[in-house]
Amino acid sequence: MRPVSIIVPCRNEAGAIRGFALSLERQQLDGLDWEAIIADGMSDDGTRAILDQVAARNPRIRVIDNPKRTVSPGLNEAIRQSRGEIILRMDVHSTYAPDYVARCVEALDASGAANVGGAARPVAKGLIPEAIAAAYQSAFGCGGARFHQSDFEGYVDTVTYGCWPRAVFEEVGLFDEQLPRNQDDELNLRIVRSGRKIWQSSKIVSWYQPRRTLRQLARQYFQYGFWKVAVIRKHRLPGAWRHLVPAAFFGALAV
Repeated sequence: MRPVSIIVPCRNEAGAIRGFALSLERQQLDGLDWEAIIADGMSDDGTRAILDQVAARNPRIRVIDNPKRTVSPGLNEAIRQSRGEIILRMDVHSTYAPDYVARCVEALDASGAANVGGAARPVAKGLIPEAIAAAYQSAFGCGGARFHQSDFEGYVDTVTYGCWPRAVFEEVGLFDEQLPRNQDDELNLRIVRSGRKIWQSSKIVSWYQPRRTLRQLARQYFQYGFWKVAVIRKHRLPGAWRHLVPAAFFGALAV
């Protein structure tokens, strides 16, 4: 079995890190030669102390510094310090089915794709979070993006988180450190433009916690929209044509 490196960006996640660590430690990893590298963005809320405790009880989990603090540099440093032939990303604000890692490796081997992942499945409690989750799964609300469709299996333009052969990063490059947001979309755009494929498997299961208030949601999607423009300017091409719908909508209103 090829060695697998799980990479995780993290900063000031004291409220979520224990739940994530439990989800990681429950992974069915028998038969896998694995390691987990958590890049801490110089947390100052107690997160680092919790991470050190987690690493102390499991020698396969390692915590490294991310002095630049944002996601892309943390992911890149974790990749540089990893040894796996397969690189698999996890995020702290999600929980994962016990076979998540195993299913990612299985899909990568079976599909021959350059990146594989599962759908973004929101889980929420309360009126507003549940409404946000419903919109998140709506074709109208999300522009028809297939990574919002939990039962879809096939080729896509992007997936949640991701699992790659190391060779992909050697060929197309690491995450763009100039992008605080949308760095995964931009990497996937480079992968697709290089002629490689991205595969979504319905068997790869994780659950994402959407924002709890409309204010938080507005701030999140404003940032997504702002940095999607940066990706389009960089490549002279949108990651997907649905990214142009908001501009077309407001243009039509203006006319």
